Amino acid sequence: MNTVKTSVASVVIGALISLFAVNPPAMADRIVAGDFDQGRAWLDKRKLDLTDSPQEALTDGYILVVGQGLPMAGGSPARQKLTAIRAAEVIAYRRLAEIINGVYVSGQTTVRDCSLESEVVKTAVSGLIKGARKVHEEWNPVDGTAVVFMQVGVRGPDSVAEALYSSYINAAPGQALLKVAAYTLPAQMPTQMPAPALAAKPVAAAEAHDGLIIDARELGFQPALINRIFSSKGEALYDPSKVSQKILVEQGAGEYTNTIEKARAALEARGAKAPMVIKATGLKTMADLNVSDEDVMRIFIADQKSNFLASAKVAFVLK
Repeated sequence: MNTVKTSVASVVIGALISLFAVNPPAMADRIVAGDFDQGRAWLDKRKLDLTDSPQEALTDGYILVVGQGLPMAGGSPARQKLTAIRAAEVIAYRRLAEIINGVYVSGQTTVRDCSLESEVVKTAVSGLIKGARKVHEEWNPVDGTAVVFMQVGVRGPDSVAEALYSSYINAAPGQALLKVAAYTLPAQMPTQMPAPALAAKPVAAAEAHDGLIIDARELGFQPALINRIFSSKGEALYDPSKVSQKILVEQGAGEYTNTIEKARAALEARGAKAPMVIKATGLKTMADLNVSDEDVMRIFIADQKSNFLASAKVAFVLK
């Protein structure tokens, strides 16, 4: 169904990014009034949920918002329906802008931060919001109210990921922000791992893994477009900005679940049959994890054989 275009809506939509970058609105209403059974049935049939937060957007892989509008006073039923739908569209665009602006790009940087710093990013995100798909609309003739559902993908074509990777992450500002020293295997094995123990348990045989699960349930970890894994010395073991843009746009930097079992299932869909499970030791930033130096080395050695990090076969287990 095509979005109804009006001069008023165009002006409002065009101002959303700059407006909400400074003054983000309160959470938009869900379907709070009226009888909108078709809308609820539409959600149930597709097993979709309305997006409540940027974190949910990254976890679900889409942003789905609702706007609810009232008609202008007076006029024919047809005019009341049209104006109620237009009002609902503006509210839905507003909510969409709020969520997209709150998505973390990397570390402690959000889309809003990038938009304030870069006109290119601001334009890309504004275009993304204007191009959102109206996937459902409904009018209640009893009370005159209308609801509109708008959807944008977090991954895939015409998505948040595609807009941000092309306009920021792979451009000079993003590259400068994300530039860190890469992890390299120590010249000598650590002293706490004596040779006899290594000989009794060959690394190559023990580390036949093709994916990685990071357990971060004890930490306040934040999903982002770029989630990284670091050693205690600040060396990046997993840096998705070095992964191909095609993989990141289509699949994202990782899977996000709340159990190890769900993480295994998610990685199996990415082709990983035997992922290793590692517990994060701390946060470098809200979106970057630290793991022990011993585990960093184990992951690095296993990846040399299977190359799963370059394929983003990584899953993060959250609270």
